[in-house]
Amino acid sequence: MPRWFRSRTARAVACALLCSVSQTAPAQPEKKQPENKTGAPTKGVSFINDVAPILKENCFACHDAKKKSGKYDMTTYEKIRAGGVNGDPVVPGKPDLSEFHELLVTAEQRRMPPRDKGEAVPKDKTAVIAQWIKEGAKLDAGLDPKADLVKELRVRWAPPVPPKVYPFAIIVNAVAFTPDNKQLVVGGHHELTVWDIATGKLTKRIYTRAERAYGLAFLPDGKLAVAGGRPGQEGDVRVYNIDAKGKVEDGVTILDGVNDKAVLLKHLFDVEDSVLCLAVTPDGKTLAAGGCDRAVRVFDLSEGLDKAKLVQTVENHADWVLGCALSADGKFLLTAGRDKTAKVWDVKGKESVVTFPEHQNIVYGVAVKADGSAGFSVGADKQLRTWKPNGEGKQVKNAGGHGDDVFKIVANPKQPLLATSSADKTVRLWNMETLAAGKSLAGLGDYVYTVAFSPDGELVVGGSYDGGVAVWKVKDGALVKAFNASPGLVTKEPEPKKK
Repeated sequence: MPRWFRSRTARAVACALLCSVSQTAPAQPEKKQPENKTGAPTKGVSFINDVAPILKENCFACHDAKKKSGKYDMTTYEKIRAGGVNGDPVVPGKPDLSEFHELLVTAEQRRMPPRDKGEAVPKDKTAVIAQWIKEGAKLDAGLDPKADLVKELRVRWAPPVPPKVYPFAIIVNAVAFTPDNKQLVVGGHHELTVWDIATGKLTKRIYTRAERAYGLAFLPDGKLAVAGGRPGQEGDVRVYNIDAKGKVEDGVTILDGVNDKAVLLKHLFDVEDSVLCLAVTPDGKTLAAGGCDRAVRVFDLSEGLDKAKLVQTVENHADWVLGCALSADGKFLLTAGRDKTAKVWDVKGKESVVTFPEHQNIVYGVAVKADGSAGFSVGADKQLRTWKPNGEGKQVKNAGGHGDDVFKIVANPKQPLLATSSADKTVRLWNMETLAAGKSLAGLGDYVYTVAFSPDGELVVGGSYDGGVAVWKVKDGALVKAFNASPGLVTKEPEPKKK
C-alpha cells in the first residue's frame, strides 16, 4: 500500500469518528425496525435491507463475480440460491439444516469467512440470517433475483450530513481556486468547503454523496466537476453549481449537493471504488477521470452537460490510476499508475502510444505541456521526470529536490512553470523548460497531498494530511494565507519547550 494512503488504520478510525459525530439524520431518513434479543428484526427480515449488507461486508470479497471462491458467486439472490459445488445452501424455514447459516456459526475449520481471512461474523448478524431463513429465505417484493446486490445496496445508501464542527482535522486530498482567484474549494467529509483567501474564513459548504473528493476542476462556465467516492464502496464524478442559492447558517451558505437539482447538475458516472483523478481541457469539451478500477473514462462535453457522452473507457494500467492530464487539444491523455508507469493514450486513435517506466516505483502524478510536446511525472522515487509523450517516450531529464515521495504535479496556466507537492511537507516550483528548481514553499506541517495554481497563474496552493491549506505568491514565494480547512476545528497551540 503506497504511503499516499498513510496510516490506513488511523484513517479508518477517523472516518468512523466523523460519521459518529455527523448530524446523524441522513439525507433520506430510514426507519429502523425494532430488534429482539438475538439482534434480528421482530417485524420480519428484509433480504436487501438486513441480509445483503451482512453478506457484502463479510462474503463478497471472496465470492464476487470475479473470484467465485468455491465456484460460488454471491452477488445476486439468484446465484446465492444456486449455490456453489454443493448446490442450494438454503433450506427455507430450517436454518439449522442450511449450510448457508451453518458455515457462519460453526466452530470447525470450515467456518466462513475462513479463519485466515478474518473474524467470524458477529452473533447478532448470524441471528439475522437465521431469522431470514426461518421466515422462508424470501426475496423482497419487486426486487429482481438477478439484480446486482452491490449496486442495489449503493442505490439505497444515504450519505450523512457533515458535522457542523469537525472533531479532528480532515485530510485535504483536493483543492482548487475559484475562477475569480479569490476563494478556494477544498474537499471535506461528505462535503466541499469554500474559503475566502484574504481572511481564511469559511463561506460555503456543499454537501456531497462522496465521502472524499480527490479531484476538482472548474469548467469554463464556472461549474465544478468533482471526482471522489467512498473508499472500497463507490466512486463517482459529479458536476455542481456552487453559486446556487442556499440557506445561511452562522454566516455560512449551505448547499445540498445530494438532493437539490439546482446544485447537483450532472452525475456523469459511478463505479465500485473511488475515482482518484480528474482532468478537463481548457475549452471544457473533454473530461477524463480514473481511479481504483484501473480505468480512465473519457467524456465529450462539447454539446453541454445535458448531452455529455462517454466516448471511451481506457484500461491501460495494471493497477490503480492515480493521476491524469489531457493535452490542451484533448488529443492525448497522460496517466500515472500504481503499476509504476506513466502512459500516454491517443484519444483520437484510441490506442496506447507510450509507456514510461523510468520511475521504477509508484507514479502518483502527471502533467503535460499545453502543446503536448512534453510529459512530466512524479512519484515515490522522489523525482520529477520529463519525457517525450510520443515515439519511444524516452526520458529527457530528471530532477531531484524533494526529500520524500512526490504526490502531485500541475502546470501553471499562464507561465512556463510546474508545481509539485510532497511528503516532505513542501510545495516546489520548477521551470517547465529546464526543470531548474525554483522556490521551495514551506508553511504546511504534514504530507502535502495536493497542489493547484490559480487561474491567473499568480498564486499556488497546497493542502496537507493534517487539514492545512497554504497559499503563496508564485512571483516571490511569499506566504499569502495559511489556515486549517476543517470547519470549526479548534487547533491547540504547541506547548513551549521546557528549559
